[in-house]
Order: sequence, then structure tokens, then C-alpha cells
Amino acid sequence: MINKQVLFMKRPIGIPDKSIWKYSESEIRDLNQNEFLIKNHYISLDPAMRGWMNDAPSYIAPVQIGEVMRAGTVGEVIKSNNENFKIGQFVSGWGGVQEYCISIGDNYNKIYPGEMPLPTFLGYLGMPGMTAYFGILQEGEIKEGDIVLVSAAAGAVGSLVGQIAKIKRCRVIGIAGGKEKCDFLVKELGFDDAIDYKNENIYTSLKEKFPKGIDVYFDNVGGEILDAVLTRINKNARIVICGAISQYNNKTKVVGPSNYMSLLVNRASMKGMVVFDYKENYMKAFTDIATWFKEGKLKNNDTIIEGIENFHEAFLKLFSGDKLGKLVLKIKNEK
Repeated sequence: MINKQVLFMKRPIGIPDKSIWKYSESEIRDLNQNEFLIKNHYISLDPAMRGWMNDAPSYIAPVQIGEVMRAGTVGEVIKSNNENFKIGQFVSGWGGVQEYCISIGDNYNKIYPGEMPLPTFLGYLGMPGMTAYFGILQEGEIKEGDIVLVSAAAGAVGSLVGQIAKIKRCRVIGIAGGKEKCDFLVKELGFDDAIDYKNENIYTSLKEKFPKGIDVYFDNVGGEILDAVLTRINKNARIVICGAISQYNNKTKVVGPSNYMSLLVNRASMKGMVVFDYKENYMKAFTDIATWFKEGKLKNNDTIIEGIENFHEAFLKLFSGDKLGKLVLKIKNEK
């Protein structure tokens, strides 16, 4: 059996080009005791992957040169010497950008798709879902009647953050790029309003759409938008720093907020979050999100690109904005 892999070959400066990775094919070795072989079906593409490429201190070790590019995956066990993982069992974990992977079970969870499409376990029932759940509920501390703003609101995390806030009876406005995405937020996901940052002045729109200020801001982009939001926050506002996608490919230093004194004036808080800190409570989040799905309270949208050989082009969609919802790479498996 031949394994198709994408190897990480050098650290990027700015937006990664094709030379950062190498497409490789290699023969799959025999299994040792307690190992099992997984045939990956889908690979998760996430903005966090850009940070993992940097050789810098972070919440997780950087991907090493020559390694399979790190990524979340869902797949099926097709061979096993491990009594806890039987052939036919579906699993989610860190299989990387490759068609097959061998594991002893570390960092893998059994999943039972049922009526749920497999990509859902990389999105709302995966890392983005856990991030949204704990970010808006635990760190955002939302309560009924709060006025909530979400940036990158049409993305995998932001789209769920907004929907959870609506379930909790908040007023929710999302920031997204382009009319199509803004219409998606309001007409499909039930947001109260949207700001098109590509075609609107962000300061003017924030003033018009938040006459009573902002209680909770869930930030996925950083940069100028974060700075603008700080001018509209209310007393005791909570700002959750989940990501800063506008800064990930900077070739110069990160642009930070100049309006930070608003935190002092309004006695507001701004706190960063990393999803791995909540792992002990993942099952609670998983259960609640799955229940909301079954009750029809959540809508999902995935952008699926087919073919592991298209990894680079698919990955760049994270930064071009040419997607809706969760970005997933489907591996073309031979029949």
C-alpha cells in the first residue's frame, strides 16, 4: 500500500508558497503490536496551522522540518493490532496531511457518525466547535440581552459563536467580507445584522449598528478591526481573543491595538483563549452542540476541496476568504 503525504520542508515568510511543502509517496510499513492503520477521509484546514509553521514559542510545538504537515483528520480503521480500535471504527485525531496514518491511539477519539456527515467532526463537533463553545460561553460569559459582535463571522468558529449567542438570546452582529457572506449570516444563520468590512467603513458601521455599545466581542482577526471595536465597548465588556488572521502572514511586526485605554475607562477585559485548555470538558460541549443540531437550532456549512494534491491551493483559501464555514480537504481514495 502506498501513502500519499504532504511534508513540511521550510518555514515561510509571509503567505506560504508551494515550496514550503513537498508531495511525497511512500510504502506503508507493517503494523507493530497495539498499532492500527487509519485511512483518512477528510483533513481539517485551520488558520492555526499557519502559526504552527513558525519556529517560535507558542501553546504547541512548531511543526518540524521534514515532518508530515500537522492537521486534524477523520478516518476509518482498516487494519488493527489494537483491541481498543476495531476495523471499521471511525476516529478523529491528528493524522496530518496524508492518506494513511499509523497510531497506537494517542490523541485519537472514536466517533460514531450516524446521520452526521464526517466533516462535521472537524468543524462544529471538532476543534472549531470546542473553540466557539468555550470561547463565547465561558470566556465571553454571555447572558440574555447581551450585544455581541463576532469577526470572521462566516468562518468555522465565528459562524458557531454567533449561533450559540442567538440560542442564548443575545443580539448578534457579525463582521464578514462581501455581500454573499453577510447575507449568509443574516438569512441562513439568523444573525441580527452584519458588517461588510470590504465595502463599509468599519468605524462608521460600528457607530451605526451599535448605538448602545458592545458587551461581548469575539475576535478572530485582530489588527484594525480590533482597534475599531475598542472604541465602541461598554462598561464591563468582555473581549475574547481567539485568533488574529489579519496578522498571521505579516512580514513585519504584529499590529496591536492603539485604543487599548478603552479597556481601562470601561473596566473591560480582554483575554486570549486556546481550545486545548478546556479538554476536560469537551464532552459537555460535544453533547450540547450535537443536541442543538438535532433540535434544528444550528446550521452548518462546509467548503470541501477534493484531492490531497490540491492541499496548497485549498490552504490559501483560509487567507483569501474564498470559502464559507469550515474548510475541509477531502482525500481522493482509490476504490
